[in-house]
Amino acid sequence: MAAAEAPEVLQQCGCKGIRTCLICEGQRCGDPPWQLSPQKTHHFLYCSDSGWAVGAEDSDFEGWAFPFPGVTLIEDFVTREEEAEMVRLMDRDPWKLSQSGRRKQDYGPRVNFRKQKLKMAGFCGLPSFSREVVRRMGLYPGLEGFQPVEQCNLDYCPERGSAIDPHLDDAWLWGERLVSLNLLSPTVVSMHREAPGSLLLCAAPSAEALGDSVIAPSRSVPCQEVEVAIPVPCRSLLVLAGAARHQWTHAIHRRHIEARRVCATFRELSAEFGPGGAQQDLGRELLQMALSFQGRPV
Repeated sequence: MAAAEAPEVLQQCGCKGIRTCLICEGQRCGDPPWQLSPQKTHHFLYCSDSGWAVGAEDSDFEGWAFPFPGVTLIEDFVTREEEAEMVRLMDRDPWKLSQSGRRKQDYGPRVNFRKQKLKMAGFCGLPSFSREVVRRMGLYPGLEGFQPVEQCNLDYCPERGSAIDPHLDDAWLWGERLVSLNLLSPTVVSMHREAPGSLLLCAAPSAEALGDSVIAPSRSVPCQEVEVAIPVPCRSLLVLAGAARHQWTHAIHRRHIEARRVCATFRELSAEFGPGGAQQDLGRELLQMALSFQGRPV
C-alpha cells in the first residue's frame, strides 16, 4: 500500500541542541552526541502475559525477574484495513519536522509546560478518523472513561535515523494514562529508571506460578543499570500508567526503527483540569473541543 512505503528522505531536519538525526549528522564533524550516551548494562524483556520484566537470555540475569506494573498491551486493536485508512488520512495533511529524525502532527492546545500556560488558538478537536478509535478504547479494562484531549501523530523512518530520547510526559496537564497506537511496523519501547537504589529480583515466574504468592527476592540490580524492553507489535495499543508512567522514562532507540512507523499518542487531562479541579472550566472547554472530532493539525 502506498501509505506504508517509506517517505522520501527529507533534506532538512528539526533537530535542536544535542539531538541529531542521520540528515544533520551527515553535515557535522566528529561523533554525534547520541553515540556518547551511556548504555544500560542489564537488559530485561517485558512479558505481557505475566506483567513481569524478565532477564534477557544469555545475560547475567537470565531466569530472574521483577514485577513491572502499569503496562497494558492490546494486540490487533485495529485491522489492517483500518490501519491503512488512518495513515492515508494522516498523509493528506502536512507533517512538520521534529527532533531526532521524526515528523509530527499535533491535535491539541499549544502548551508552554515550563510556564504552565496553554492557548486554544487553532485547536478545533481531534481528527474525525479517531472517533471510532476513541470509542473502542473505552471498551477495554483499564481504559474505562478515557477521554483524550490531545493526539500527537509521530512519523518514524529509518532513512532519517528516527528515535526519541528517554523522557517522562508532563503531569501538570496530562493525566494518568498515556495511550499509543502503533501503526505500519513493530517497534520496541525502552524503559529506564534513573532513581537511586536497587530493584529486587525473584526467580522468573512460570505460567503455573503466576497466581501464587510472590517469591522472596534473592538478587538485586541497580536501577540505573537496567533497561526494560517492551515489544510493541504492529496495530497494537500500548497504555502506560502508574509506575510505568511516572517512575520510568520511555524511549525508542534508532536501532528499533527498521521500517516506516507511525504512532498516534492520546493524552487525557490531569485532575487539575477535571471535575472539582482548580481549572475544571478550562478542562471542560478543552474536552468539548477535542471530542468534536473536527480537528486539523495545529
